[in-house]
Amino acid sequence: MNCPSCQTPLLPGAKFCASCGAPAPQATTIGTYTEPVPEADNPKAPITIGDMTIRVKGELVPVVDVELGSHQTVYFEHHILLWKQPNVTLGFLGLQNAAKRFFSGLQIFISTAQGPGNIAFSREAPGQVVAMRLRPGEAIDVREHQFLLASSAVDYDFYWQAGLANIIFSRTGLFIDRFTAREEGVLLLHGYGNVFEKTLGPGEMIDVEPGAWLWKDANVRMDTISVLQSGGGGGLMGALGAFVGGASIMMNRFSGPGRVGLQSMTYHEPAAEGATQAGGTSNIGGVLGSLFGNKQ
Repeated sequence: MNCPSCQTPLLPGAKFCASCGAPAPQATTIGTYTEPVPEADNPKAPITIGDMTIRVKGELVPVVDVELGSHQTVYFEHHILLWKQPNVTLGFLGLQNAAKRFFSGLQIFISTAQGPGNIAFSREAPGQVVAMRLRPGEAIDVREHQFLLASSAVDYDFYWQAGLANIIFSRTGLFIDRFTAREEGVLLLHGYGNVFEKTLGPGEMIDVEPGAWLWKDANVRMDTISVLQSGGGGGLMGALGAFVGGASIMMNRFSGPGRVGLQSMTYHEPAAEGATQAGGTSNIGGVLGSLFGNKQ
């Protein structure tokens, strides 16, 4: 976790930032359990990587404004470009495992931008931008279609989230994006609503509604379980209560050690009045292609 004021990494258990002195987010503790805290990796100050400077502007629908130098480049998902200077060059990034991505129904190409010049992006939806500085070798798993951009020093891949329950019941999606830093880099995500972070200790678990997770450390295990399998689920009556109350009867269980990012709003594409709500972004049409994907 970083300081919410200056983005300096915070030491575990620190109450104040050693760099600027700002108070560190403190989790409410109940027994040995600590509650998730508001995400602190939402930059209030400019982020500089090499000759590139990133600023996050606005609050309701935030904009990521990037000043590119001559050396650093960024890649970004489709449909989020807002504006750019004419001299900023756009291109395409050929992704690893292109054939597997094609058969899985995922995008094969990602857009790139090279400076010098100014370019800006937005998800065009209410939410919060999370900026994560990645150290060499560090890997982050991200929900499909929720990354905004990453610097060129960060590799982009995916793997198949195995399990029949994911295909039939869960709104997690069949595929998880994985970003791994070859050298120091930056990864920006868009969380719908507000974003919270939970740090799990070794063996510690948390059950999360499938639409509510945003990112996790790559070493955090994720399984799909039913409300019946959740220790405090209330048995059969608990499952019926979840169903009647409109909640998901399936949940994602995350097991530590490591961090999990949670979002307070699950986004669904608008549906015509009277149409059946499919829910989430699970790529069921790509099930056959999932046989060719990486498994974790």
